[in-house]
Amino acid sequence: MIFLINAIYASASIVFMLILLLCLHYLSPSHSWGFISQALIFHQVRKYLLKLDVRKDHVKFWRPQILLLVSNPHSHKNLITFANDLKKSGLFVLGHVSLEELDVLPSDPLQTQTDLWLQLVDELNIKAFVNLTLSDSVRYGAQQLLFISGLGGMRPNTVIMGFYTRSSSEELLRNELEVDQGRSPPFKQTSAGRKQTTENFSPWEYVAIISDSIKMSKNVVLARYFSEFDRTRVCSLKGKETYIDVWPLNLLRPDSATYVNTCSLFLLQMACVLNMVRSWKKAKLRLYLCVESDSGLHGQEMKLKQLLKDLRIKASIHTVVWDPVVALHWHKQVVENSETAAESYLNFPNNSIRVSSGYLEAVNQMILGQNSNLPPAVRFLYLPRPPADTSVYNRFLYQVEMISRNLGPTLLIHGVTPVTSTEL
Repeated sequence: MIFLINAIYASASIVFMLILLLCLHYLSPSHSWGFISQALIFHQVRKYLLKLDVRKDHVKFWRPQILLLVSNPHSHKNLITFANDLKKSGLFVLGHVSLEELDVLPSDPLQTQTDLWLQLVDELNIKAFVNLTLSDSVRYGAQQLLFISGLGGMRPNTVIMGFYTRSSSEELLRNELEVDQGRSPPFKQTSAGRKQTTENFSPWEYVAIISDSIKMSKNVVLARYFSEFDRTRVCSLKGKETYIDVWPLNLLRPDSATYVNTCSLFLLQMACVLNMVRSWKKAKLRLYLCVESDSGLHGQEMKLKQLLKDLRIKASIHTVVWDPVVALHWHKQVVENSETAAESYLNFPNNSIRVSSGYLEAVNQMILGQNSNLPPAVRFLYLPRPPADTSVYNRFLYQVEMISRNLGPTLLIHGVTPVTSTEL
């Protein structure tokens, strides 16, 4: 009606009201009264969480629900933003363990820390929850987060941690040799009355957290060299191809070479999930098939192509003949001289089977040598399960460190959840 009466005054009135609305929105002082929208959101979220029945979980609608354990958030911003991509509309929880004891504190320090973490979430523009806990050791704090994070049917199924960097590979091996020779026990847990700090967080405890996570049926992802990762560079590569490299074979056990197990398929699925994210859609998956020359190269490649077709995953297959590398792997003889054995081999709990340092270096160089002129934005590698013998945890971490050395941004993944299905 006002436009029929006078179109000019009507337009001017609408423009004035819009300007007034914007001024009130951006210039009005902060207020403390509640919003009815928050109450409505709470009601709806509670109602639908109760309807989300964990007993009805199915592989067809599986998605990564991520718990990212962070020690220092400001030095792990690259990893946090990458994990936000990897979740792909799933749950994302930032977890942190504060090494304090509530008994000696006047109040809960996590209340003020939570506000700072939420500010970081806003700064990075990510969709994440924050979960903090107090503990006298990092391992026990991580166990708390693994047990309590999430609510109802929305609970983390995948744990991401940065790689352990507080010890060099030589220190890892030296500590392990001291344990083997009986000069010192494995890394001790924090005793009563003795407060642990982040500086004495041991490699033994780091591997123990990996083992605890797998025992709780959580998939584990170790992220290495993500300080070198630049998401803006990946997203802004115009006219240049971006690659995601996947190595689905357990490189520490080539005698059990198989690409169709739960861990390998989970590894492939996580790479595919990343490739489905908008900023990664132009990236190309490269799948590396490690074979021996006398094992039928064409047959294995055709089987893998059929598997990718069944799973509807687009990836190029690159066959790697690794006869010289795998020849360095297993040695059945028992070396009697313990010092010679310590220098030449890294013993598994089964003393008749040893993994040579030369093999680990050869595997590392083999990975680096593939398409060196077109390096990937990120690599996905198979992470074996930690050994049952806790006294060789240092040895396990040494092996993983050797294989993934200088590879750039790398994810070492151990999957325990079936995530693929070819059924309708």
